[in-house]
Amino acid sequence: MSVFVIAEAGVNHNGLISLAKKLIDVAVDAGADAVKFQTFKADKLVSKGAAKAEYQKQSTDYAESQYEMIKKLELDIGAHQELIAYCKDKSILFLSTPFDHDSIDLLDGLGLNIFKIPSGEITNLPYLRHIGSLNKKVILSTGMADIGEIEDALDVLVKAGTSRKKITILHANTMYPTPMKDVNLRAMQTIGEAFDVAYGYSDHTLGIEVNIAAVAMGASVIEKHFTLDKTMDGPDHKASLEPLELKAMISGIRNIELALGSRVKKPTRSETPNIVIARKSIVAGKHIKKGDVFSDKNLTIKRPGDGISPMRWDEILGMLALRDYAPDELI
Repeated sequence: MSVFVIAEAGVNHNGLISLAKKLIDVAVDAGADAVKFQTFKADKLVSKGAAKAEYQKQSTDYAESQYEMIKKLELDIGAHQELIAYCKDKSILFLSTPFDHDSIDLLDGLGLNIFKIPSGEITNLPYLRHIGSLNKKVILSTGMADIGEIEDALDVLVKAGTSRKKITILHANTMYPTPMKDVNLRAMQTIGEAFDVAYGYSDHTLGIEVNIAAVAMGASVIEKHFTLDKTMDGPDHKASLEPLELKAMISGIRNIELALGSRVKKPTRSETPNIVIARKSIVAGKHIKKGDVFSDKNLTIKRPGDGISPMRWDEILGMLALRDYAPDELI
């Protein structure tokens, strides 16, 4: 099954529909399966005096509050409808992460069949219960969570009505950007083994190599932030991929998918013609006359490999030559 790649536009549209459409175009060109935005009402998401994260202070107006920052990034229902229609026209799946109950209902009403739960909501019982009651496909990010919190969230979703088979859990680290020493990619496999669910990786590192490694380690879903330009104003641009980087990441993922192949070890179609060229056969090491006894004194092993295999060396030694052989002639 192909890895499901989510190009995370998030709030990198800066509140502009025109910019959001350009981001969709980039995701389509890069070969992503889905492009994801964020759905929220600032009034329901954050209190007026809440501080911003340190990384947000560095990439936005230092003096503004978190509320003021995200208020400018809201998308209303009309914007959602326009972007969903645009995605449909471009043959890419529209996704969005809801951050409050009204947003869950809005996305459900718009017909979304996949609900992405962000890391910050993994301990939000009413929120989890609301999404679980929809029995839609769920992708759950686990940044900042330990294994017990993941188990609790999974239990809530299942008890609320979502089939376990519909849930994919993403390993993540909620630091923008994530230091390589904190990625802990092996924890992704621990999640899959502990809960017997599909697993993947939501990445906030600088670069693309960790995502490609995650695919090699069994990730079925990859999520990565992208932008048109890392230097734009906004909280997430700096830790996002630019268009060519996104394209390179997805190309690398698709190559690794092909390279993983099956678990069967046998010669492939492409290498089979080289067996004769690269392997060796038992050949005459000198002139051999009819009736001579084959020995390690008159036999040797050389290319090509279309004669008797050297694996039969012990079997051939001691046999009599049935005819004359010139040096290098296949036995």
